[in-house]
Amino acid sequence: MHTDHPDHGHGHDGDHHHDHDHDNRYSDMQARVRALETVLTEKGLIDPAAIDAIVETYETRVGPRNGAQVVAKSWVDPAFAAFLHEDATAAIASLGFTGRQGEHMRAVFNTPETHNLVVCTLCSCYPWAVLGLPPVWYKAPAYRSRAVIDPRGVLAEFGLTLPETTKIRVWDSTAELRYLVIPERPEGTEGLSEDDLVALVSRDAMIGTAIAGAAS
Repeated sequence: MHTDHPDHGHGHDGDHHHDHDHDNRYSDMQARVRALETVLTEKGLIDPAAIDAIVETYETRVGPRNGAQVVAKSWVDPAFAAFLHEDATAAIASLGFTGRQGEHMRAVFNTPETHNLVVCTLCSCYPWAVLGLPPVWYKAPAYRSRAVIDPRGVLAEFGLTLPETTKIRVWDSTAELRYLVIPERPEGTEGLSEDDLVALVSRDAMIGTAIAGAAS
């Protein structure tokens, strides 16, 4: 039986450094934004519903679809999969997906023997360029701590129960290096087009809290 253990991503000097201009610890900034939003709403200059719609789009649709295209292409194109394995940053950029929080990427591939799970233990570093906005639970202290201590239990709470023989590797994102989980291609999808495959890849599957083709 494989035992669960974390694999921590590191920066150049081996420490978990976080660049605080993008570590999501923005309580003061969030207060300022909320105040500005309130003023603009009262003046009739913005529609809160429109803002909510924009946020929802980037959180659940636009961003994750970018990552899903990366995954689907890796399933149908062995050369791209090899490129992604060797240099995920360049491979992802070749599809036009890059940005301030996705410059340095590593793709980790699920196999029948190993399941990968991504967390950021000190803050909430996240590959925005391919996954959009991070989900609320990804930033929550409970997930950030328990994903390392009890990854199997955390996955079970997400509805994902893995065989005891499957090893779980936990990857700790940093400001210097972020991770994209490449889930296994679901069985019975050999006849599907790349576009059809994109629809099977959820945001959670690319974090590691779900599998492709299953509900998030």
